[in-house]
Amino acid sequence: RYTLVLQETAAAATDAPALTRTVVLSGRTNPWDIAFAPNGAMFFTERGGGLFVRQPSGSVNSLFGPIGSALVAPDFFEWAQSGMLGVALDPAFATNRRIYVFMASNLSSPWTNRVVRLELNADYTSVSNRTDIITDIPFKAVATANGGLGAHSGGRIRFGPDGYLYVGTGDNHNGAMPQSPTSLGGKVLRVTTDGTAAPGNNAPVGFDPRIYAYGFRNVQGISFEPGSGRVFIGEHGPDHADEVTRLDPGVNGGWDPQNRPSLTCPDGYCGYAGDATSMPMTDLTRFPGARVPSWSNGTDSQGLGPIAFLTGSNWRGWQGRLVLGIMGGQRLVLVTLDANGNSTAEQDITLPAARYRALTMAPDGSLYIATDAGEIWRVVPSPAS
Repeated sequence: RYTLVLQETAAAATDAPALTRTVVLSGRTNPWDIAFAPNGAMFFTERGGGLFVRQPSGSVNSLFGPIGSALVAPDFFEWAQSGMLGVALDPAFATNRRIYVFMASNLSSPWTNRVVRLELNADYTSVSNRTDIITDIPFKAVATANGGLGAHSGGRIRFGPDGYLYVGTGDNHNGAMPQSPTSLGGKVLRVTTDGTAAPGNNAPVGFDPRIYAYGFRNVQGISFEPGSGRVFIGEHGPDHADEVTRLDPGVNGGWDPQNRPSLTCPDGYCGYAGDATSMPMTDLTRFPGARVPSWSNGTDSQGLGPIAFLTGSNWRGWQGRLVLGIMGGQRLVLVTLDANGNSTAEQDITLPAARYRALTMAPDGSLYIATDAGEIWRVVPSPAS
């Protein structure tokens, strides 16, 4: 156990909790996401290892993925940034025992990313009844001058308080994809548990009805504000910015990395060719109605990944605040949002340096963190006085 020290970088927090960190698992390989059953069983994914469960007893079982899993997925593969990524439990999990994962699959040609629904047995030792509810999320199947196969798949999935599944996807280093009305890349999808379009998505005319918001680079964080239920996403940016954006149905995030006369863009992708002025994450010149981000790190991308709102009175003055996991910068940032969803203050939480890959609130009010170094941590705030 480690006592953590808060180092403030902006306005001082009031009534900040004391925190304790415990390493729950170590020696894992690229853990990517975490979800919890009501009884405290922890489901987690590894990018190349598939879906696992850690039982309340501490034992770990391999449920779904490569050979050796309780249910083998012959089509599953890991390549670069893609593999077994997001995981989420059905809102009616207590009765239907359904769990969902985002994974790379070679069932289609070209290969795609999919959202797969599974059903757990009574003691969480196996899964069955695989149903692929979304089969056409783009996978970068050809290397380009901007990077290799498997880049920018997105992959975070979360159920909202409305009972629908939100799916973050990436632009595959394809300049036209984020603004495309038909491609699911560079988007946030909102679907039912069967993968059909949720009502009220308000996609523009001609858009795939599963699209809830569009114009994004690589969505790797999704979280819902306590009380209001508003959805926020974390977007991994290019060299000059990362962004957190509050969404509404039909919102355009303003990312459009297609050829621009002032930039030299290898393979037609300008995502790395400019700066915050010539290639902005949110291009208000091309799209005056695009949603201005709630938070941005300005001119220096440090690799934003997961985001999570802190819930529970034990978090004291931090209750309801948004935590950002910065991968390249190896830090956690605590953000205060106003009534309009805009950042008003931020501060760093000092933890051991790590690439923060997943942030998930557990049923007991603690925060679980997965790191690229192969560890899963439990961070516990002191009780409210």
